[in-house]
Amino acid sequence: MSKTVNNRTDRKTYRRIMVFFCLFIAAGMIIVGRLVKYQLKDYEYYQSQVLSQLTSETLMTPRRGEITDTNGVILATNKTVYNVIISPFHIAKLNGENEKLNSDDNKDNDVRYEWVSEDGKVSYTGARADELIATYLSYTLEVDRAEIMERIGRTNRQYEVVKKNVEEVVNNRVKEFIKDFDLRDQIYDQASNKRYYPYGSLASHVIGFTNSEGVGRDGIEAYYNNYLEGKSGKYILAHDAKNDELSFEYETTYIPEENGYRVVSTIDKYIQSALENQLRQTYHDSMAGNRVTGIVLDVETAGVLAMATYPDFDLNSPYTLDEASLEVLSKYTEGTEEYNDKFSELLYTLWKNKAITELYKPVSTFKIMTTAMALEERVITFDTPFNCPGYWMVDGWSKPIYCHDHAGHGTLPYRYGLQQSCNPALMQVAALVGKERFYNYFEAFGYTSVTGIDLPGETGGIVNAREGFSGVNLAVYSFGQTFKTTPIQQLSAITTIASGGYYKTPHVLKEIVDENGTVIKSFDTDVKRQVISTEVCKEIAAVLEDGVSHDGGAKNAYVKGYKVAAKTGTSEKRDKFDENGNKSYRVGSCAAFAPADDPKIAAIIIVDEPMNGAVYGSVVAAPYISNLLSDVLPYLGIEQQYTPEDLATLDISVSDYVGGSPDAARDDLLLNGLSCEIIGDGSVITGQFPAAGSTMRKENGRVILYCGTETERQYTTVPDLMYKTAEASNMILLNSGLNVKITGATNGSSATVINQYPAAGESVEIGAVVEIELRHMDGTD
Repeated sequence: MSKTVNNRTDRKTYRRIMVFFCLFIAAGMIIVGRLVKYQLKDYEYYQSQVLSQLTSETLMTPRRGEITDTNGVILATNKTVYNVIISPFHIAKLNGENEKLNSDDNKDNDVRYEWVSEDGKVSYTGARADELIATYLSYTLEVDRAEIMERIGRTNRQYEVVKKNVEEVVNNRVKEFIKDFDLRDQIYDQASNKRYYPYGSLASHVIGFTNSEGVGRDGIEAYYNNYLEGKSGKYILAHDAKNDELSFEYETTYIPEENGYRVVSTIDKYIQSALENQLRQTYHDSMAGNRVTGIVLDVETAGVLAMATYPDFDLNSPYTLDEASLEVLSKYTEGTEEYNDKFSELLYTLWKNKAITELYKPVSTFKIMTTAMALEERVITFDTPFNCPGYWMVDGWSKPIYCHDHAGHGTLPYRYGLQQSCNPALMQVAALVGKERFYNYFEAFGYTSVTGIDLPGETGGIVNAREGFSGVNLAVYSFGQTFKTTPIQQLSAITTIASGGYYKTPHVLKEIVDENGTVIKSFDTDVKRQVISTEVCKEIAAVLEDGVSHDGGAKNAYVKGYKVAAKTGTSEKRDKFDENGNKSYRVGSCAAFAPADDPKIAAIIIVDEPMNGAVYGSVVAAPYISNLLSDVLPYLGIEQQYTPEDLATLDISVSDYVGGSPDAARDDLLLNGLSCEIIGDGSVITGQFPAAGSTMRKENGRVILYCGTETERQYTTVPDLMYKTAEASNMILLNSGLNVKITGATNGSSATVINQYPAAGESVEIGAVVEIELRHMDGTD
């Protein structure tokens, strides 16, 4: 009996042992499995967790790449600024040390800080490092003291930024403070890069700017941000549980930053400046209510040589409104929700690149494309006659569609119809082309899609779909009405004609290069398609140029010595009226390319809502295209080619005759086509008028030479020449003993004086040069 019991006991014990053994083995396997998982599968995760407890990282900001113009002129760069940083951990540690030193047992080691600002208005006296630091940094960096104290309170941290982008002169004062009070562990700086734009507002809508984090916003800065920004580097510093730096065997790891690439744009600083000068001038002359914009394209590559909108903004201070916007904002109470909403609205409007984001009706400038379609399809020639009774009736529309000349042009060859911008002639031409072919060309010229320019925010036009394109649509589209496009779309279409019929993608990128000058990316000319034959394009250019140099609607775009092909346009804003709800606003524009017989550049200027009387593109835009081309064409090295008419009206620079003999001066003046009057009987010229270097018209020009010391000067009163023709003004000045210098529209006989200097009524010396500016004011497009 006893043996049986013992056997049972032994079996039970054995089973218990086996169970415990199995459990032990199972637990061991689980532990081993977990260790394997931790050591192999999750090794990197737990390693990073451990390292995060033992290391701290400091990011090193890369240098953002520069943006230059096509010639290497820097448009966007960086300057060194500093982030001022505090270590709350070390500030708290220093406070603890100071408390011990100031305890009853250490009275001989009393710690006391004394600091007074230069103006004596702010000071601190006491033993607390946190209060000293907060007081000083608040005063010097202009940061709220309570905010700094709140950051100091994060005592488990060693990295708290007090202020970013501190200029060097201010940062140097902080360094002196650190040195004076031995606060090297508590306060330190970190060099950083602040975006800097050397030319302020130049090309502001094209370049764009960066936000507070250094990320590109708008323009090239945004579109090519990934190339410009580079990659951050970092310092990894090992420390122990008390946040003290570990010994030398745990060296600091440095991962270098990768600086951004340099973006070379197609923008030409000189041409950009010339365009902006003209936009600024027409904005103020026309009192444009909704800004003005312009573009200059390289005909061969479609690269953007210049693009601007005015008013513009300072890239170094992009959140500052212009004067016109501030005047609008002044009507709202500061601090209210309405004020804040209006501020944001005005700011975003100021930033918008009007050339690629806002729509307008191209009107008469589109007639170039309708003409190209008809010539290409051989349904007309420039000699084909058309009748213009002042209007035209279109099937499907019960009302007449008028020409700008309600009296009508009568029967005229098409070349004259285009030059005079005759709507009935265009409607008849479009009917000959037909809806289907017209829409095919309309698409090919790029009006149904965006251009694809490498700038953010490009807007597409508003056009009828092919399926719903009616005969009435065909009629009004023929002269650029009822559909809307962007300035870049319109100039791209014009450039297609200038380039011999090839549609190309406009672009602002020339190339992207690294720090060693290696080209990372370049933009090759992107020819999308040939829309029109080169022969047709040459025909159109010749007819447009003839209209500019003689009696076309774009004659104000004339530039002496150059062949300019141009077309003007004026559209009505049917959806926007004046304050009385009666008169709709207008948009005046002019598109051109030059030289007409070998185009190099194409340009457009658009004046939105001119408010100063004149509204036609021929008056508010064409003269400024003329001024722009007068500046740009010589800069591009394109030589002037004068017609016999030009040669008769050339200006001449007066030589210096003082100190010479009267006879020699007379002979030289006669040789240069100028007459002279000698006053006094001396043998040496002691004075002359106009002075040496003065520019005046060669025709009927006269120089007064004074000989002798006692010669009395003669004076006259400047006559009023305003609104007189060039011929009449020249005769009046000649009879007054004065010379003339003529600027502006010197072609044709209908131009009149719109400005003169000196002003009428001023007293000037006989022989003085009066400068007059001519403009055709007949207002046709």
